[in-house]
Amino acid sequence: MRLVERGIHARAAAAASALVLSFVFTHGAARAADKTYVMKLGTATINDSQHEWCKEFVAMVEKDSGGRIKGEIYPASQLGPIPREIEGVQFGAIQGYIGPPEFLVGVDERYEVLSAPGLITDMAQGVRAASDPQLQKMMLSFGAEKGIHGAALFVAQPSSVISRDPIRHLADFKGKKLRVLAADMQEEMVKRLGASPVAMTLGDVLPAIQQGAIDGSVAAMTVYTTMKFWDAAKYVTETNQPFIFSMSFLSKKWYDSLPKDLQTILDKDAAKASASINPWEVAFFAKQRQIWAQHGELISLPANEQAEMMQSFAAVSADVAKRKPGLDQAYNVFAEVAKRTK
Repeated sequence: MRLVERGIHARAAAAASALVLSFVFTHGAARAADKTYVMKLGTATINDSQHEWCKEFVAMVEKDSGGRIKGEIYPASQLGPIPREIEGVQFGAIQGYIGPPEFLVGVDERYEVLSAPGLITDMAQGVRAASDPQLQKMMLSFGAEKGIHGAALFVAQPSSVISRDPIRHLADFKGKKLRVLAADMQEEMVKRLGASPVAMTLGDVLPAIQQGAIDGSVAAMTVYTTMKFWDAAKYVTETNQPFIFSMSFLSKKWYDSLPKDLQTILDKDAAKASASINPWEVAFFAKQRQIWAQHGELISLPANEQAEMMQSFAAVSADVAKRKPGLDQAYNVFAEVAKRTK
């Protein structure tokens, strides 16, 4: 009889323990599902495609997550200069940075591959290349071992050169000090024009031009207009090389801490926002060219000199890529995508 009673008590205790554990796990899962995650996104620019991408992405994520992720957007380097924002993403201090991948060459040298001049020739091809699954898969995979989760890739626009004095011919580049992104391909490109490259973050460019520390910059039309560069320099030479791409980089530390369903939402919405922003940027770029023409001068090189420049640039990318095995492999992928989307 006592053995029977003991068995009954043991089963009752086991059932009670199971009930408690079930409550704990269920309650814990419910709490995880109810938890709100803050997503701070930083970018160096304002009122351009990168800023617009952030707006669309945040709206999508907040809706699809049912408010479990709350987005905060900080344009115009409000979270610090670009290197600090990138470090913040790596260490999880902020959740995302949006900008040209070339700024992350210190994280992975392959990020500079999209600076290869001469491969992308117009906005339509840029949109097709940015949407190519092979290129997206490669670019978004970089940085995973350094705290970066690649989320999105989209085209920005062609580069141009803003300058204090007009650059109307290739010979006018000689002796100029021009700001570039911290990428060997951009530096080599400028050197072959006979100018001196100066790597500099965006926030330093305008005061450097105003003070005469540099003669001009390789940058984006939409930067010149939204930040009113015409107060410092009136001339933009439309070299259209290299094309500028933007990427969204999320903190891998933060991303990995999220429930799986939220990770899926982030990746899907990042891709959706990129598909949406590409045509938006095409129209925006055209409008910004018109705005600049009202405040300064747009210059095109003579056709024969533009062709000469492009021929010179054709060898830049391959020459630089050959110096670094990893970059060379990435360049071959990009070159193949560019050929396929031409």
